[in-house]
Amino acid sequence: MKAAPEAQQRLIDLQELDTALERLAHRRRTLPELADIERLEARLAEVRDAIVAAETEVGDLDREQKKAEQDVDQVRSRADRDQKRLDSGQVSSAKDLSSLQAEIASLQRRQSDLEEVVLEIMERREEAEARVSALRAEQSSAQEELAAAGARRDEAQQKIDEETGMTSTARTAVAKDVPDDLLSLYEKLRGQFGGVGAAKLYRGACQGCHLALNTVDLNRIRAAAADEVIRCEECRRILIRTPESGL
Repeated sequence: MKAAPEAQQRLIDLQELDTALERLAHRRRTLPELADIERLEARLAEVRDAIVAAETEVGDLDREQKKAEQDVDQVRSRADRDQKRLDSGQVSSAKDLSSLQAEIASLQRRQSDLEEVVLEIMERREEAEARVSALRAEQSSAQEELAAAGARRDEAQQKIDEETGMTSTARTAVAKDVPDDLLSLYEKLRGQFGGVGAAKLYRGACQGCHLALNTVDLNRIRAAAADEVIRCEECRRILIRTPESGL
């Protein structure tokens, strides 16, 4: 393949622009804000689940507390009835009187036990409600952090997109200076060799694979016409000759 030396030199400019575009794309994919957003979204999901669990616990304890309070009320009511019977003097039998007093004492103990249960449930409920409040505060804080990270990401992406747009415009202009067949070969090689399709020959070494050419290859390149498109024998990329090629 043949191409004017000037057209071959433009491949270096094109390669630099393509490399710049790849760096910009990599920066856009690896913005630190993206990792922050992923971390915060994961944390928010955990917090939401924890809030649901804590609120469910509060609801369960609320129902448990109401049930325990109802049990206390029932025992208290029964004890009050028995006490009224005792105070009324209606119970005259010593045996019945003793039995009634024993039942009242038993109900009082039962009421005391149930009231302890109610207090224990209330404490657990307060702890669960405190967890809900703390989790909601954490959720609010994480949401604010997420919004801030999203704004930073958008700003960074906008800057990268603007730079990408300018670089792409410059690339389009440079590509017009390269013949179609040479451009097609360059694009093919770029796809095969990690985005690098053309490289300078610098001091006897290919800057694509960074290997020094042997004497035979260097002599072949020295003898080649200026418009001959040279390929590296090691990596097969297009080699661009410059005054610093060492020929």
